[in-house]
Amino acid sequence: MPDNGRFLSRLIWITLAVMLLILLFRDMSDFFIFGDKREYAEPRIVEARGNLAEDELSTIELFENSRDSVVFITTRQRVMDAWTRNIFSVPSGTGSGFIWDDHGHIITNFHVIKGASEAMVRLVDGRDYKAALVGASPAHDIAVLRIGIGFQRPAPVPLGTSDDLKVGQKVFAIGNPFGLDWTLTTGIVSALDRSLPGENGRIISNLIQTDAAINPGNSGGPLLDSAGRLIGINTAIYSPSGASAGIGFAVPVNTVNRVVPQLISRGKYIRPALGITVDGKFNERLTSTININGIVILGVGRGSAAEAAGLKGAVISPDGEITPRDIIIAINGEQVDSVEKLLSIIDGYRVGDTIQVRIIRNEQEMDIPVTLQPGE
Repeated sequence: MPDNGRFLSRLIWITLAVMLLILLFRDMSDFFIFGDKREYAEPRIVEARGNLAEDELSTIELFENSRDSVVFITTRQRVMDAWTRNIFSVPSGTGSGFIWDDHGHIITNFHVIKGASEAMVRLVDGRDYKAALVGASPAHDIAVLRIGIGFQRPAPVPLGTSDDLKVGQKVFAIGNPFGLDWTLTTGIVSALDRSLPGENGRIISNLIQTDAAINPGNSGGPLLDSAGRLIGINTAIYSPSGASAGIGFAVPVNTVNRVVPQLISRGKYIRPALGITVDGKFNERLTSTININGIVILGVGRGSAAEAAGLKGAVISPDGEITPRDIIIAINGEQVDSVEKLLSIIDGYRVGDTIQVRIIRNEQEMDIPVTLQPGE
């Protein structure tokens, strides 16, 4: 009897399971198509698109004409194993760059190669070259590399100007964001004459702001105008998340064209200078006290351009009281209201250029010509 009871119990469960499967299959049969119920089908006919819009054609042409001049940069860094003291070369980052001339010079950002022990440059056709560092200007976030390319050299990026840029004009960025090589993004010039902190607390001035997507890896790549001309180097983004937030910055091409020749010929950039001593924080306190908007010259270097021009530094009494003598209020007619602004304006000239320095002395305004000297 116990065996018959177990058998009957199992039979009941099996019967219930079969009934459940039948019910499920009946409900699902309306969804699935089986056997001879299927219909014959062919791929749909592709509808004619028609001609591309003029702006699409021009963007395509710009990218195809420019991409060969853009390069992919990977860097490595030497590290020491704390236990074995062995030295290893490990990947440290990626970035972008572009062909500057027919001698193999590559332009990129300084922060792309900062701290690297070696850099590799990949061309769009897949060729890889080990790069040598020619020179760098951390103050402008610009670096020059060189590769030994013997044949089929890509053409340099055509040079434009940043003097006549207008807010609202179209711009195009080509680079390698997140290692995704040769990526094109588009946007407009969002603003001009922006400033950002650079190396050693110095301010990078006159930056172009754009909403073209600039992401990590785009650094060092070209920012182009609608004619395919270089107008800047993509250098930074503003983003709380670290990804593009529609606010990118580029070093203007006029700065690039002024700095790069010095980096190639000298290996470093020599800033033009007046030969005076100024202090930003101290200047703010002092000018607010005397209620004058300008830059107080604290000191004039012996044998400097400023001394030769007759500029005078402040008088400092034995008890530390400072009496200003010359206060700079403009350079070549451009108003100066901070030390950063003064340095930025002067940096737009070259050593040997003569500029008109407007000062206040004894409550009188006067213009004094000063021939710029090499700075530090």
